[in-house]
Amino acid sequence: MKNYPNPFNPNTTISFDLSEARNVELVIYDILGREVITLISSQHIAGQHKGVWNASNVASGVYFYRLVVRQDGILSYKETKKLVVLK
Repeated sequence: MKNYPNPFNPNTTISFDLSEARNVELVIYDILGREVITLISSQHIAGQHKGVWNASNVASGVYFYRLVVRQDGILSYKETKKLVVLK
Protein backbone atom coordinates (compact mmCIF):
# COMPACT_ATOMS: atom_id res chain seq x y z
CA MET A 1 0.00 0.00 0.00
CA LYS A 2 1.30 3.43 -0.90
CA ASN A 3 0.13 6.84 -1.93
CA TYR A 4 1.54 9.13 -4.58
CA PRO A 5 2.41 11.89 -4.71
CA ASN A 6 3.29 12.55 -1.08
CA PRO A 7 3.34 15.41 -0.12
CA PHE A 8 0.51 16.46 -2.42
CA ASN A 9 -1.94 19.23 -3.34
CA PRO A 10 -4.84 18.63 -3.83
CA ASN A 11 -5.01 14.98 -5.06
CA THR A 12 -3.24 11.80 -4.05
CA THR A 13 -3.80 8.23 -5.17
CA ILE A 14 -3.64 5.39 -2.65
CA SER A 15 -2.97 2.04 -4.30
CA PHE A 16 -3.23 -1.46 -2.85
CA ASP A 17 -3.33 -5.07 -4.02
CA LEU A 18 -5.63 -7.91 -3.00
CA SER A 19 -4.74 -11.56 -3.50
CA GLU A 20 -8.40 -12.61 -3.10
CA ALA A 21 -11.80 -10.92 -3.04
CA ARG A 22 -12.24 -9.10 0.27
CA ASN A 23 -14.22 -6.40 2.06
CA VAL A 24 -12.09 -3.26 2.04
CA GLU A 25 -12.26 -0.04 4.03
CA LEU A 26 -9.93 2.89 3.27
CA VAL A 27 -10.32 5.83 5.64
CA ILE A 28 -8.46 9.14 6.05
CA TYR A 29 -7.86 10.50 9.59
CA ASP A 30 -6.50 13.82 10.85
CA ILE A 31 -3.58 14.10 13.27
CA LEU A 32 -6.00 13.84 16.24
CA GLY A 33 -7.45 10.57 14.96
CA ARG A 34 -10.73 12.04 13.78
CA GLU A 35 -12.19 10.53 10.63
CA VAL A 36 -11.97 12.96 7.70
CA ILE A 37 -13.44 10.82 4.91
CA THR A 38 -14.09 7.21 3.98
CA LEU A 39 -12.75 6.67 0.46
CA ILE A 40 -13.68 2.99 0.13
CA SER A 41 -16.06 0.74 2.02
CA SER A 42 -17.05 -2.19 -0.16
CA GLN A 43 -16.25 -5.64 -1.51
CA HIS A 44 -13.36 -5.74 -4.01
CA ILE A 45 -12.16 -8.53 -6.30
CA ALA A 46 -8.55 -9.74 -6.37
CA GLY A 47 -6.10 -7.45 -8.15
CA GLN A 48 -4.79 -3.89 -8.03
CA HIS A 49 -7.04 -1.13 -6.70
CA LYS A 50 -6.81 2.55 -5.87
CA GLY A 51 -8.61 5.30 -4.03
CA VAL A 52 -8.19 8.98 -4.87
CA TRP A 53 -8.42 11.66 -2.19
CA ASN A 54 -9.07 15.26 -3.16
CA ALA A 55 -7.94 17.24 -0.11
CA SER A 56 -8.89 20.68 -1.42
CA ASN A 57 -11.35 21.16 1.47
CA VAL A 58 -8.89 20.42 4.32
CA ALA A 59 -6.01 22.37 5.85
CA SER A 60 -2.35 21.70 5.16
CA GLY A 61 -0.84 19.19 7.53
CA VAL A 62 -0.24 15.55 8.37
CA TYR A 63 -3.00 13.00 7.85
CA PHE A 64 -3.15 9.22 8.06
CA TYR A 65 -4.80 6.64 5.86
CA ARG A 66 -5.82 3.22 7.11
CA LEU A 67 -6.59 0.20 4.98
CA VAL A 68 -8.62 -2.52 6.71
CA VAL A 69 -9.29 -5.78 4.87
CA ARG A 70 -11.76 -8.39 6.11
CA GLN A 71 -13.05 -11.74 4.96
CA ASP A 72 -16.39 -12.91 6.37
CA GLY A 73 -16.14 -10.20 9.02
CA ILE A 74 -12.74 -11.40 10.26
CA LEU A 75 -9.79 -9.01 10.08
CA SER A 76 -7.17 -10.28 7.63
CA TYR A 77 -5.03 -7.16 7.15
CA LYS A 78 -4.68 -3.66 8.60
CA GLU A 79 -2.12 -0.95 7.84
CA THR A 80 -1.86 2.76 8.57
CA LYS A 81 0.43 5.22 6.78
CA LYS A 82 1.10 8.95 6.87
CA LEU A 83 0.47 11.48 4.12
CA VAL A 84 1.07 15.23 3.94
CA VAL A 85 -1.13 17.93 2.43
CA LEU A 86 0.88 20.99 1.32
CA LYS A 87 -0.97 24.09 0.14
